[in-house]
Amino acid sequence: MKKICIIIITIFIASVFITGCSKSDSASSSESTNFNKDESYALGMNLGIGIRESLGMDGIYPNINELVKGFSDGIKGEKTRFNNEQAIELIDTAFYSLSEGKNEEAAQIERTFMAENARKPGIQVTLSGLQYEIISETQGPKPGVNSTVKVHYEGRLIDGSVFDSSYQYGEPVDFPITGVIPGWTEGLQLMSAGSIYIFYVPSELGYGSRGWMSIPPHAPLIFKVELLEIMD
Repeated sequence: MKKICIIIITIFIASVFITGCSKSDSASSSESTNFNKDESYALGMNLGIGIRESLGMDGIYPNINELVKGFSDGIKGEKTRFNNEQAIELIDTAFYSLSEGKNEEAAQIERTFMAENARKPGIQVTLSGLQYEIISETQGPKPGVNSTVKVHYEGRLIDGSVFDSSYQYGEPVDFPITGVIPGWTEGLQLMSAGSIYIFYVPSELGYGSRGWMSIPPHAPLIFKVELLEIMD
């Protein structure tokens, strides 16, 4: 429904702007314009880019002729094919259907990645499905469920892009071990201070089917984690 509201607001702003631009010519001719060919194209291009970027519409391709027809009917106040409620329901259903398809595709990519990764040498898998790799290991106490820890870390998506890194911030972070995603809570309890692990976190132990900020739905996450200190 958020996407629908953005569409309505964007089109409303466009309608007000275009209507305002054409008022001075409306008395002489309903078909007159005060934007030339290139200016009109630039306005349409700008609106199109704004809608695509605000709605995350990459890969979504509406029928442009019908989109323009609907916009034209709406802005001119002519008889429309649907009323507002019907239009919103159609748009909402279309976005939902497309998002479901994308989510299933993402889930399949995740299943394939986790299955193939589990077969690599050195990868260990816990009962929850967390996968981890030991880069360096120390001996000593391990954090408990009530511990606070200090770590350096780097988080990547499976395409290699870094979405978060304490190394980039220039200083480690500390937090209660239960204050992070389940994959971290479990993985940190396997480590001793001074150890470096790589966690391969399935989405059910991360941000799930909804994702979070720059992390998309059904995204397995790869974390390099250096446990510096068990603070209590």
